Amino acid sequence: GALRAVLARLREGEPGEGREPFELPRFWDALGQTFQVTSQEATKLSLAFSRPPLPSAEDCRKLSEDVQNAILAVATVYYWLPKGQGTTLRKMVRDATTEVVEGMIQLTDTILNAPMESLSQEQLISTGGVWEACEQVSNLPRDNQAAVVSALAACLGVVKDAVEEMEHALVEGQDPYGDIMEDEELGFRGNRDTYWSEADRQLLSSCMGLMKASKACLKKVLAAVKAHGKADSPEQIAQLDDLADIANEISPSVDELALSMYPPVNPLAVRLNAAKLASVLKKVLEIAKTSHVCPPSEEGWVQFLTGAVDHNMNKVKNFTQGQL
Repeated sequence: GALRAVLARLREGEPGEGREPFELPRFWDALGQTFQVTSQEATKLSLAFSRPPLPSAEDCRKLSEDVQNAILAVATVYYWLPKGQGTTLRKMVRDATTEVVEGMIQLTDTILNAPMESLSQEQLISTGGVWEACEQVSNLPRDNQAAVVSALAACLGVVKDAVEEMEHALVEGQDPYGDIMEDEELGFRGNRDTYWSEADRQLLSSCMGLMKASKACLKKVLAAVKAHGKADSPEQIAQLDDLADIANEISPSVDELALSMYPPVNPLAVRLNAAKLASVLKKVLEIAKTSHVCPPSEEGWVQFLTGAVDHNMNKVKNFTQGQL
């Protein structure tokens, strides 16, 4: 019950503005230590319930107190991290902290529900789960610049997959539903609901242009943040967060456009989703251009990609004009 209360607070709660003056290296040392202690407590708890006889009431009280204290220490150190260090960084630290608490809750649940004859497979898996969650602390980004690099790289991976999938489906003459619909079973192929017409394909090639521009945008912004991104001043940290926030909207917008591209194609739905994606991309480019990650040397690609987005969007508008 106490662990669940900590979890609820972590999920809803806003950390305070932390300790002043805040020192990032000290925070990481403390967080690393609390994760390590939690990992050790999980091992102790699991071993105590790995074979009969059951621990005494006194031992149980001591064990649960130690587990609770370890988890409270993890949450407390997370709360030191002030907003000013960057919301992208803080979200990643919060996710990692939440995972440790969830792991400990699962382990406790497993022990409460397991028969005592022997160490169950489930208990072993749950213990390993806590260890893994605690080890994550060493892979966390150490400042907001690294956090935003990691967030952008994740977005880029998802968009790359979506572009490849769509390219694969659009291969000339290929049936987009070939893998899920068998002729013999349905017996009514040739239905245009499952094929693309020539007009559809023309429209979709401009949509592919937008999807590829999304990938190029993320690639370029990621490279710029790696090369020029800094997290030394509140302004730089806030600019990085703005970039991560808007970049997060690219992948869902790409997905929505891709879904509307499957037959039967509704050209107006495609146009609407293309316009949404184009607007997100223009915003990403605008935010990048006015931020510190975009010195004059980077302005060329911003202009080029802005032009590419406009060009493809205008083609989509031309192809769908008759539908309006």
